[in-house]
Amino acid sequence: MAGEMTGGCACGRVRYTAKISDDEAYLCHCRMCQKATGSVSIAFKSVKQADVQWTHEPDWYDSSPIAMRSYCRECGTSFGFRFKEGSENMDLTVASFDDPSRFKPKHHFGAESIHRAWLNTEGLPEMRTQDYQKLVDKWVGATGKVPE
Repeated sequence: MAGEMTGGCACGRVRYTAKISDDEAYLCHCRMCQKATGSVSIAFKSVKQADVQWTHEPDWYDSSPIAMRSYCRECGTSFGFRFKEGSENMDLTVASFDDPSRFKPKHHFGAESIHRAWLNTEGLPEMRTQDYQKLVDKWVGATGKVPE
C-alpha cells in the first residue's frame, strides 16, 4: 500500500505530501509528548524526512536538547517530531493526515507514562457530533452548515 498521502493543519496554512510505505503507526505516551500536545498520548506515523514535501514549511519548536516539534503558529496544529541530528526519519501526527483511517497502531512507546484508563474506552457511551443540538445550532449559525 505504498503511495503518497496529504495532510495539513486546521486553518490550511501548512500543507504536506508524504510518501507512505505501510500502514503502521504507533502511540507515544512519553511525558514530553503529553506536555507538547496536552493529551494522554499521540498517534505518530514514522516517515523519512526526505519523503515529506511541505507546500508551506511549518514552524518548529526547539522542544528539548535532542528534538524539534513542528506545528502551525496560526492554529496550533501539531505535525510531529524529529531529532535534531542523527536520524533520517521523522514522525508525523496521524490526525494531521487528510485521511488518517488507513493507519493502524502497532505498538506503544513511552509505556512508563501510559494512562491505562484511557487505553480501552470500549463500552463507554458514544455521542455523535450531530446529536449535540446546541453545538450544531451554534455551528450552523456561524457557518450555515453542520460541522464535519
